[in-house]
This record gives sequence, C-alpha cells and structure tokens, in this order.
Amino acid sequence: MRRTVQLIVLLLLLCQSYGYAQTNKVSGKITGSDNAPLIGVSVQVSGTTQGTVSDVEGNYALSAPDNASLVFSYIGFVSQTVAVNGRSSINVVMATDTKELGEVVVTALGIKKDERKLGYAVTKVDGNVLNVARESNVANSLSGRVAGLNVQGTSGGPGASARLNIRGVTSFSGTSQPLIVINGVPMDNTVRGSAGEWGGADLGDGLGNINPDDIETMTVLKGSTASALYGARAANGVIQITTKSGNRGKTTIEYNTNLQFDRAVDNTDFQYVYGQGSQGVRPVDAASAISSGNTAWGERMDGAQVIGIDGQPHAYSPARDNIENFYRTAPSWTNTLAISGGGDKGTYRLSVSNLDGKSILRNSGLDRRTVNLTTGYDLTKRLSFNLTANYIDQKDQNRPYLSDSPLNANNIIFLAPNVDQAILKPGFNPDNNGLETAWNPDSYATNPWFVVNQFKNDISRKRIISALSAKYALTDFLSLMGRVGYDYSSDRRFNVTPYGTLYSASGEGGLENLTLGSRLELNTDALLSFSKQFTEDFSVDASLGANYRRNNFESSRLYGGQFIVPYLYAPSNLRSRNSEYQYTLLETPSAYYTADFSYKFLTLSTTGRYDQFSTLPRNNRSIFTPSVSGSFIFSDLLESSVLSYGKLRASYAETSGEPAQPYQTSFYYNIGNPINGVPRASFDSRLPNANLKPYSLNEYEVGTELRFFQNRIMLDAAYFRRKTNGEIVAASLSSSTGFESRSVNLGSTLNRGVEAMLTVVPAKTGSFNWTSSFNITKLKNEVLEIDQSENPPALQTGTYRPMNGNISIVKGLPIAQVMAYDYRRDASGNIIVGANGVPLRGDLKPMGSGIANLFGGWNNDFTFKDFNLSFLIDYKFNNKILSATEYYSYTRGLNKATLEGRETGIVVPGVKENGEVNNISVPAYTYYPQLATNVSSVAVLDGSFIKFRQLTFGYTLNQAILANTPFQAVTLSLVGRNLFTIMKHTDNIDPENTISPLVTYAGVEGGSLPFARTYGVTLNVKFK
Repeated sequence: MRRTVQLIVLLLLLCQSYGYAQTNKVSGKITGSDNAPLIGVSVQVSGTTQGTVSDVEGNYALSAPDNASLVFSYIGFVSQTVAVNGRSSINVVMATDTKELGEVVVTALGIKKDERKLGYAVTKVDGNVLNVARESNVANSLSGRVAGLNVQGTSGGPGASARLNIRGVTSFSGTSQPLIVINGVPMDNTVRGSAGEWGGADLGDGLGNINPDDIETMTVLKGSTASALYGARAANGVIQITTKSGNRGKTTIEYNTNLQFDRAVDNTDFQYVYGQGSQGVRPVDAASAISSGNTAWGERMDGAQVIGIDGQPHAYSPARDNIENFYRTAPSWTNTLAISGGGDKGTYRLSVSNLDGKSILRNSGLDRRTVNLTTGYDLTKRLSFNLTANYIDQKDQNRPYLSDSPLNANNIIFLAPNVDQAILKPGFNPDNNGLETAWNPDSYATNPWFVVNQFKNDISRKRIISALSAKYALTDFLSLMGRVGYDYSSDRRFNVTPYGTLYSASGEGGLENLTLGSRLELNTDALLSFSKQFTEDFSVDASLGANYRRNNFESSRLYGGQFIVPYLYAPSNLRSRNSEYQYTLLETPSAYYTADFSYKFLTLSTTGRYDQFSTLPRNNRSIFTPSVSGSFIFSDLLESSVLSYGKLRASYAETSGEPAQPYQTSFYYNIGNPINGVPRASFDSRLPNANLKPYSLNEYEVGTELRFFQNRIMLDAAYFRRKTNGEIVAASLSSSTGFESRSVNLGSTLNRGVEAMLTVVPAKTGSFNWTSSFNITKLKNEVLEIDQSENPPALQTGTYRPMNGNISIVKGLPIAQVMAYDYRRDASGNIIVGANGVPLRGDLKPMGSGIANLFGGWNNDFTFKDFNLSFLIDYKFNNKILSATEYYSYTRGLNKATLEGRETGIVVPGVKENGEVNNISVPAYTYYPQLATNVSSVAVLDGSFIKFRQLTFGYTLNQAILANTPFQAVTLSLVGRNLFTIMKHTDNIDPENTISPLVTYAGVEGGSLPFARTYGVTLNVKFK
C-alpha cells in the first residue's frame, strides 16, 4: 500500500513538472471559420506522441523543435499540418469537413473508432446529463435516454440495484445484465443480495458504487458485434464508461455540489369509508384493536371514539397522511472537488468526492467516499502509460427489508384507515426489556416504528477499481499495449434480529449475519495494433490480442440465536453460534482479433474471440465466436442540399455464455452445521452434468443513420434478431432420483425488434437553441425451447408471498411470464361459484410478461443566452405486475373495490356448479379475501406508464461578470427527478415498484419503499 501511495505522489509530481521539460514554446489560438474558439482541438508534434489540446478559449501551448510540424485535428474539421519554422506563435483557422466525419466513440477494449466506420449501433451519453439531476445509482439516470436499453431500478433506497437489459432478455438466468466496462477494463457488477418471496434486502450492485462526477461518457454497445470481443460476459451487451481526464497545458480546479431532497409519494388510493374492525364490527378494546390493526372490515367511520391498539380512545375517522408522516424528507448531498491538467508529456486528474444520502426511511441511508485518479505520461517519444484508479469507501446504514420480510417497515401502508401511524411510536416498550409493541395479529408483520428505531442491517464496502496500461509504438503504424485491470472489493455485513422482536425466541433476537466477503475481478490484456493509411482512399486498422480473466469470491458468515445480555450485539453474547463458508473461482483465458478495412465510403470489419471456460467440462469448455459488420456512407456519392449524411450498416455476430454459477459439472459436498458435535454433509439438490457446454447467441442487425438539412433532422434506426441456443437451464427431475433438477443445454430464446432515435433541432439561432430527441424500442421476445419436449411445463423462477401466482418461463411466450389463476367458467363463459358463493379457481394462466416490450423517452434541451432548460419524459408499455399490495388490499378491505356489498352482501353474477343461477349472498368481509385467494388474476395489474422523469433549469454566469474573479465558469441549476406520472393503470402502487433486479422476479411487487419525488440544486464552479 505504501508503494502504491508513493507511486501516486510521484506521478502527480511528474505531471506538475511536464511544463518544464522543454524550453522552446509554441502557442496560439484555434478558431473555426466563424471566428469562434474551438475547444479540445488536438495539437500533435508530427512523428511523436507529444501534444496538447486547446482550452475553453481556443488557446494552446506546447514545446516543439524549430524544424518540427504541428498537426491540428478535430472531429468535423479538416486536419491541418503546419510547419513551425522557428516561430513561437501560430494561429490556426480550421475549415469544416464537408464529409461530416462522425465523432469518435469508445468501442470494445477501449478502442476509439470513427463513428462513420461502425457497422453496428452505438449510443453515447454525455456525463453532464448524469450528474446535474442525479441518482445514487448512476444506472437509473440512463432510463429513457438510449434506444434499446430498458432500465428498471429496485425500490430499495439509496444505492439500490438496477436491472439493465439491452435489446431484451436473452437468458433464463437471474440477471441478463450487460457487461460494465471502465476505460476498457471489465468491472464486477454482481448484485450482492436481493429480495424474494420470503423477503430480504436489496444490497446494491457494482455500478452503484461509481461517482457520476467522474464519468466523461457512457457508451452503450448494443449489438453482439459491438461486444463480441469481450466474450461470454458481453452476451447481453456492454456499457462502456470513460472517466474524465486532464487536458495538456492547462490546470483546472473544479468543484461540484449537489443537494437534493427525496419525498415519498403516496400512490395508494384506498377507501376511507369503513374503518378498522372485523366482520363488520369496530374494535371494543385494545385486544380487538390489535387483531384488526391492518384490516378495514369494521363499520362505517362516524368520528365517534374507539379504543386503539394503545388502549386509549381515538376518533373513528380517516387518517389520511400516514405515508407522508411516517417517511421523512430525505436530503442527499454530494460534494466533488477535482484538479486536472498536464503539460507536453502527459495529463492528470485527481478528484475526491463524498455522498451523504439519506433514505426516506428513518435511520437508513448511505455514505460514500470516492477518490479517482487518472494520469497518462509519455516516458519517451514511443513509450507511454496510463493509470486509472478509483477507490470507494461506502457504508450503508440499515438497508431496508423488502417483500414479505419480517422487520419490513413498509407494511405501514396497510394500517387500517382510521389508525394514525403515530400511535405505533416508538414501537417498543422500554419498561419491558424493549419488547416490540404489537399492532396486528401477525408477529411477523413487524411494528414499523420498532424497525426504524431498533433495526440493524449495516453494510460496508471498500473497493478499488484500477487499470494500468503501457503502450509502445514499434513503428508509426504498429504498436503494442499491455494492460492490467484490477477490481477488488471487501464487504462486511452486520445484520441482527433486534432484542425485543416479537417473533424471535423469547423475544431475545439473534445475529443473522456477521459476514465478511471479498471479490476479485482480474483482467490482463496484451494487444498488438496495426493502423496504416495505404493510400488516400484505403486504410487498415487491426489488432491481435489475448486476455486472462480471474474472478475469485470468498465469504465467511457467522450467525446464531438469542442474545444473552439485551442489546449487546456481539457473537460472544449468543446462546448458540453457527458458521458458513463460500468460495468460488472462475478463470477464462482468451485470444481475439479485430480488423477494419476502409475504402472511401465503405468499411468492412471482422472480429473473433476464442474462450476457455473453467466452469465447464474440459472436453466442452472452448468456443470460438466470430463477427462481421459493414458500413456504407452512401451520402458520399450524392450531391444533395437536403441529405447531409447517409449511412447503411449491417452486422452478424456469434457470442457465447457459460453457466451463471460454477461447480455444476461434478458432485460436491455441502458441509452443514454439526448436530450434537457430529459433522453433517449433503449433496446439492441439482444433479451435475458433465456434458455441459457453452450456449451460443447469434445476432444480425441492419440499420441506417440519416441527417438532413445540415444536421437539423437526424435519424438512427435498426432492426435486430437475436437467438440463443443451448441455454443452460435447470430441468426438473422426479423426486425418486434424489435430486430436484439437472443443468442441461436445452433452452432457446428469440428476440426480434426495432429501435429508433429521432433528433430534431427546431430552433438554432445565435441566442436560442432547441434540440429535441425521441427514442422508441419495440421488442418481441419468445421462448423457443425449455427442455425440448413438445409441451413442457412452465419453469417457475420466482413468486410473491401470497403464493397463488408466480413468474415463469413458458414455451412460446416472452420470458418472465406472470402466471395467475383466473375465474373458473362454464362453456358459455359464466363465472362458476362454489357452495359458499365465492368464485372458484380456474386454470393457472399466463397473463403477460413482467418486462415491457415497448419503451423509450422524449428529451428536450433549450438554451437561451446564459440559461438552459431540459426535460425528459419516458414511458413503458405492455408489462404486467404481480402485485402483493393489490392482493392484500383486497384481503384487508382497503381496496376501493371492496366497498361494494358492505351493507348488503355480494351475489356474484354467475352460476353454481350444477348450472343453476347463483343466488348466494356472501358478506363482503368473507367474499373479498376468498376471491383474492382463489382468483389471483385480480392482483395482476397493467404496468404501463408515462412519466415526467426529469427537469433541470440552469444559469451560467456571464463571462463579463467573472472577468475580475478567480472563477472561470459558474453554473447554478435547479433539478427535479420523478416529478409526476402522466399516465398509469395501477390505482394503489407506482408501476415501477419492484423488489428485485433479477429477471427471475421481474414483475413482482410488494413491500418496497414508496417511490420518491426529488427536488434539488446543483452548483458547478470552475476556477481559473
């Protein structure tokens, strides 16, 4: 560690001394044909790696020999080569390139390419749109901005995980996440923990650790061709993050502060006519009040006094503001200070940042500190190196439980309509060893105030993500690069069932987790690159490389029951202790190549990768995956005043994948806790398969890019088709075999779709500009095979706590199919009721996928002089929600639908089992709970929505105001996120509320934190 610190200090000292390495200075100003300064123009000493870029005023300065030539290059402008001839001042006016060169984008392995040459779809998102109005997990800021990318955040508080799917779900496994790459090196984005039907907490993912202020761009590589060089991990696409770096010749100090406030949104629309009680009767004492604390089967509320759960009289009147009063207004404050600069031989940027993010749930939130260093240095004219290092120290306090967890405070929404949440305070009795105060008959539905005051679920993470690369120019057209990427995280989780918890043994609580875990993702690359312009019209860019990947996970857990001394949460204070140990290791050696052949307006590209997966048997662990793509700039053949740019592209690729988990090919013992000192061991319930092999994914894509009227109208559209074969699934086995399932290569899925982004510039004047972009994606996902039988049963992947519906994989239908029981009907379609007058349960039917197949966004940016305004509207359609909230609102009499028949009873329009017309009257308090239990389709909701996602309004101080100040630029912005919902079909929940980022639980809702509306302010200051 000491050597690392010494190296960093040495690098910074070297960076500061760059400017003194040479004494022959050349400086000047670079402008366009309109005399406006050009920022970021590359100025290179011809034949060397020495160079700089122009600053915000177009000025540059560097050292160069008197007989040298300077090369000025800038995207969209004609490059110029100017001889120095002993001059110390050279001003340059750059002409616009009539060929409209595309901007440089970062592709696989961090290789930069001219966008014109790409034969596949790529979308770049500027970092500035991610850090003005921000999310604690930067992934959520991509929602609605990229065609083909579906973003779904988990409702688990600050730093919660996000589900990212590019061009649909292609895997039966739990994530289907794209690979996240930082500066060309893959990072670990593992979901550390998620909730299921039995509860749990969302423990965050890897991407949620990244500070948005350090991001220069995020580039989404959508197709398999774009991501083929990364192999199996990139089968679901790639999101490439490029971090900020310094500029040569200028030192910049930048301070960015963002203060935001989250406020819970009450999406419930429950009934406030009938109050607390059971069987149509209000409570008469504390015991009956507790037994009906979360049900509303009482009498019509009339304002009279009624005994509450505290034994005191309270008005039998509506208490409407429980959600607003229980959840707090939560501040989130981020501060980032960065210093960057450089000289003739290199650049540097060092930033430090702190995020103090409170949750709307009291006593919950996160504190994240990050340090980011990026530096590059030219050791010689041919040898250069780059170092990036990102250190994260994050502490999460009381990560909230979700779903049907005991100790889930979000059950507050089910309070009876007349019960004020304040009655539940403080949630425990300090005079009775802190025993939890009961508020309903189920001890596992914990008092919400007991949770916020006593709960302990703390997580800490220390992480370093770094990459060191060296590049040597063998010749002017041949270079060799070596790179090492290192992503190491150390996690600690401390989680207890608090002393005094009602459901715990003798109310003495227990230690759930004292878990120490670490994960290492190591990637080493060697890359030989060739780039040569053979003629004015023909060039070749090619690379040949090799990669070695090692992923190592290790975890130790200590847990036990019943604390001896109250509130001493130490392992030594437990009556009994147990332990667990986990270890996994994955290794993948690889070799790959990429080559681009460009002739005038045509580019043909090809890639290939060879992988060996340690998770598979030796005889089946290797696979070669090729790709080919082409681009045709047909506008170069035309002389048109309307069409500014036109491109056709096409690509085909094969990628592969390995099992989501290792150790599925051989028998292994699971070592359990001893019984009376006798060691205990068992086999896994899944039968291993020694014949597993990598599954394959084939994709082709065709697309076009069109620009009209000097880029005033731009269209980027694509059609794609992705098919997987040999997907590794868990096929069910007869219990007589001694196993529950077996891993087999039988699954197959098909994704087809179109994606498009239309960008229009309706106004472009000297003082006012308006840019509007609209993107849309339409998908068709289909499961082709599960186990190769003609009519295979649905493969259940997840469910919700009522257990009368689930999420399944069904042949012929999209993945993540919501399955629920419908009404039983006769041949004429009449509802059939049982002898009790309640509709009978029909078949378990697919109701639709939990993942939207139509989504996108509409973004608008306005600038007027020194003011800017932007807003984003996004939408999703055609997804279903299996809602536990809806189910419980029926069984507990909270749903407005349960108002019908309260006084008269309910006679269902239908027939009895013998065919007679139904005439049985059923009390409402009996009918609705049994209806929701029998017919779970009443809990299946349409998850479509349109939301006003983001609004920012900013002002940049005029340069005249800053002339005599130490400030180069000052921008103040008012920001808002999740401001309001324009359209939804869910009466009592936000349609985005989810419990898990895993595809296996896509569409499951219940017990999550409410969605929050965010307001704030951002201040960005750059010093001279």
